[in-house]
Amino acid sequence: MATRETSDNPRRRIVEAAVELLESGGPDAVSTRAVAAAAGMQPPAIYRLFGDKEGLLEAVAEHGYAQFLRSKRAQLDPDPQDPVEELRHGWDMVVEFGVSRPELFAVMNRATGRSSDAAHRAGLEILHGRVRRLAAGGWLRVDEDLAAQIIQATGQGAVTTWHSTPAERRNPALLTILRESMVAAVTRAEPTVPAAETGPAAAARALRAALPDDADVLSDAEQHLLREWLTRLAADSGAPYA
Repeated sequence: MATRETSDNPRRRIVEAAVELLESGGPDAVSTRAVAAAAGMQPPAIYRLFGDKEGLLEAVAEHGYAQFLRSKRAQLDPDPQDPVEELRHGWDMVVEFGVSRPELFAVMNRATGRSSDAAHRAGLEILHGRVRRLAAGGWLRVDEDLAAQIIQATGQGAVTTWHSTPAERRNPALLTILRESMVAAVTRAEPTVPAAETGPAAAARALRAALPDDADVLSDAEQHLLREWLTRLAADSGAPYA
């Protein structure tokens, strides 16, 4: 039964009805007529509030991101004792969401609207925060941007492969192996002390990760220049993996 807040909010009623139809019947079930009926409203209300079906799906994606971010932030440790284990946990959360809610996950990944894009960026900020902590602790073996790309690619790839595999052939070991392959690709077995590594790459990665975003000691132009220098030094490791 809808809560009072939901029943008093036509937009939210429509979005929640669309999510239910999407997850029970797939994208084809999300027609404006079906959604309006499920929400107890008339089809013109959808066009008035969302413009068209694509606008409605963008709102569904935004709703999905908001739900996911709430659960992600609820479990976020601001000072993790083990940043590598935190990386595993974050990856598992994304994959579990995609495996358990495939239709919503697919709509979220296709969304390109301003609101869903903002929610997507908020999720990426959490990911980049995890990557920065790894870099600052000497755990990272690749550049921060590359690490974030590997984490994203393996998570999305795991979900896509899972759903494209016939149910009788799905093996949970696949998800564990992909996660551990990701961890091995972006982190070291032990944190590196910068002096123990040939060249300045490790020191540059750690310093760049530790720099505050609003250091008063440097002007904006100086911060930009310093980060550019550190990025070049961090990438100059002589090999794809430092």
